[in-house]
Amino acid sequence: MVKEISRDELMQMFSSGKKFKLLDALSKEHFEEEHVKGAISLPVNEIGEWVSKMLKIDDTIVVYCASFECQASTNAAKKLISLGFKNVLDYKGGLKDYKEANLPLEGSLHKAASKVASTCRSCH
Repeated sequence: MVKEISRDELMQMFSSGKKFKLLDALSKEHFEEEHVKGAISLPVNEIGEWVSKMLKIDDTIVVYCASFECQASTNAAKKLISLGFKNVLDYKGGLKDYKEANLPLEGSLHKAASKVASTCRSCH
């Protein structure tokens, strides 16, 4: 059984300084456009035994995907658990839930927006 966490629980993990790996289970293309700040791209369809070279079995791992309706994070969590990872959490709300709270995102969509904001002179 995959343990789910809420946005509040994820934010508590960030603020507590607890060490964990945050994995984006969406495609690499989607990750390049937009992801939670500090996340690592690990598309669900690319999870295999090699992942143990990137993660330790006892790491706390949080996976997320697009939204509550998306199943990529749940499938990624199940794959990780089947490979022997012990502390896997599924942030079901994913990017949609995170964005609704106006929390920091990274990626090409956000770099372009920050460049516009920093170069606009009409607001000053």
